[in-house]
Amino acid sequence: MNEGERLSTTGVQIMYIHFHDLADEQVYRRLLGLLAEFTPTVQALPPDAALADVSGSLRYFGTDAVGLAERIRARTGGLYGLRSTVGVAANPMLARMVAADGPPSAVRALPDDLSAVAEFLAKKPAAALHGVGPATSRTLSSYGLDSIGKIAAAPLGTLQRILGVAAGRRLHDAARGLDPTPVVPAGPPRSLSVEHRFPQDELDHDCRRAALLRLADRLGLRLRADTQTARSLTLTVRYADRSTTTRTRKLPEPTAHTRTLTSAAYELHDRLALQRARVRSITLRADDLLDADQATHQLLFDPDDDKARRIEAVADAARRKYGPEAIRPAATAHPAA
Repeated sequence: MNEGERLSTTGVQIMYIHFHDLADEQVYRRLLGLLAEFTPTVQALPPDAALADVSGSLRYFGTDAVGLAERIRARTGGLYGLRSTVGVAANPMLARMVAADGPPSAVRALPDDLSAVAEFLAKKPAAALHGVGPATSRTLSSYGLDSIGKIAAAPLGTLQRILGVAAGRRLHDAARGLDPTPVVPAGPPRSLSVEHRFPQDELDHDCRRAALLRLADRLGLRLRADTQTARSLTLTVRYADRSTTTRTRKLPEPTAHTRTLTSAAYELHDRLALQRARVRSITLRADDLLDADQATHQLLFDPDDDKARRIEAVADAARRKYGPEAIRPAATAHPAA
């Protein structure tokens, strides 16, 4: 990239919008429709965010990107009573980062200016860059590259020797604020959900885990019947006061395997630490569905996992013949909701 005053000479303005306390998929779809009233270039990021390219909308609405973001926040709050945070920048990566750079429920913008972007990024940890996980962050830190500023100052060849040619190039560009990723108009990927409503507000940890096992079993059965796999799993817990908590976990690989879904559901539940919470219902949702014939499966050479998959196939065959209730997980404590 030639040094100049701006990252982009095309006037690109990208918004990253995060809707807070959003647990209803139908409301999420309506919010995407609301964004489409401001620009046709909206990309869903389930379960509660979206990207929008508003470059071509500013002249029509007679305002700048920050002003348009404020209108979106006002409409979101007025129509749905939801708080939202909006980051505005020259590309999706920077828009995400500036949105996360402070308390929720605000509009934050980063000027399309090289010096402003460099100053914004300089002291942030490597893990703040989208796509840099804990392992890569630890590797970089072991070479003294513990901040984005230091990474940006490192020669491209050094980063490529540490991470490989392609990954080194991507990190080199990202640390300088470059992200060529376009905003691709797309609705939310298909999802599949199952819900359990307790007969009374449930305080017991073991009863909730038994219900989760039942839900994961039902979800896996439905995914396999539809020859689908899930790339992430979302748990929504509704409490006695009708408030909700939602957590999402990206799965290691696309799966419809009940054992994997159950482990992920338990992990999501246990992280909430619901010691005294009165739970009215729990919903488990398989997100970002992918056709099973397109999914890859890593061979674990684990006899227990192989055995579980063989048993699962036999159980599926029995359920197709005798009905879904013909075989049930032994540890479930409640009937189906």
